[in-house]
Amino acid sequence: MEIESSRARSCIAKASSSDSDSGSGYNLPPVAPVKFESSVGQLLEQILQNHPHLLPAAIDQQLDNLQKERDAQKQELASSSTDSLYKRIAEVKEKDRQKASEEIIYCWIVHKFIEKEITLIPKVEPTSDPTGRIDFWPNQEMKLESVHSTEALEMIQNHVDLVIGERMVGPLESLVEISKIKLGKLYAASIMYGYFLKRVDERFQLERSMNMLPEGFKEGKSSYAEPPIPQSPFWDPDSLIRIQPDQYYEDEGFTVSYDDDDDGKSYKLRSYVKYLDAETLQRYATIRSKEAISLIEKQTQALFGRPDIKISEDGSLGAANDEVVSVTFSGLAMLVLEAVAFGSFLWDAENYMESKYPFFKS
Repeated sequence: MEIESSRARSCIAKASSSDSDSGSGYNLPPVAPVKFESSVGQLLEQILQNHPHLLPAAIDQQLDNLQKERDAQKQELASSSTDSLYKRIAEVKEKDRQKASEEIIYCWIVHKFIEKEITLIPKVEPTSDPTGRIDFWPNQEMKLESVHSTEALEMIQNHVDLVIGERMVGPLESLVEISKIKLGKLYAASIMYGYFLKRVDERFQLERSMNMLPEGFKEGKSSYAEPPIPQSPFWDPDSLIRIQPDQYYEDEGFTVSYDDDDDGKSYKLRSYVKYLDAETLQRYATIRSKEAISLIEKQTQALFGRPDIKISEDGSLGAANDEVVSVTFSGLAMLVLEAVAFGSFLWDAENYMESKYPFFKS
């Protein structure tokens, strides 16, 4: 993989258990890499750490509190619509609620990982101790794969193959050097992929259960286009993994097909995605809330750091604080699988939030 900057320092990718030893007396990793800032988030974090089984009820209570606060504020504004001070107070309170909503979503996601007995990878830091690497954390690939439907998992496995190189020569324990910033972009892009895939798989599973799958989608008659690239400076096109058409591979004398039959009909999710028109793909690839977009950035930056962007004399952009980390292919695969699962849970978390506390903006 390319080294993005000649100034980048080489190091081993380490999953840090904590920024520093707290006075808690326990040398345990934090419940999640993102630090909670709001009082609501900090309360829910304590519940996650000590009584995770109580978190769903605690989230419902906090969402109910937010709804009551918003309703009360609307009544205040209606009675003093011309008072600029009230409007300013309302704006500040709305920002506080948005921060609380964001951290409630994050807690909901983290709780889903805990339910699956999956430990989130903490901050990736340089280390000379090989036992501190991501690769030495317990292998959680099977647990991460269990998050998804069988149809979605096939596409995710193809996504991972494209990341690590399906025809890679050498064992999975081989080290690869990659820019830390590029690794962060890959992680963020994989969250986006998981979000998109969960959204389209949900529709696919519903239509299949109701026998409403469109006629002919399996026959290759589609207006398939590559999934749209998110319009955000946080990602770049090179960091994104695209959905590929159905393929056939010949390996060691046999053919592996991505198509299977159910009563003579192929109902693969991949074929279904190919059938969707460009407008639908664009809509399904769009993150619905500002809170979700913010969480993708915060989760990625909590793991890989915030890039310090500098403009050189020739006008090109570069990161002054970039590093080159070494990670095995198995460690890279686990990072990608975690990111895809995070994106899938993010979609579910948004839906749950909206059902209890409508927050989507038109």
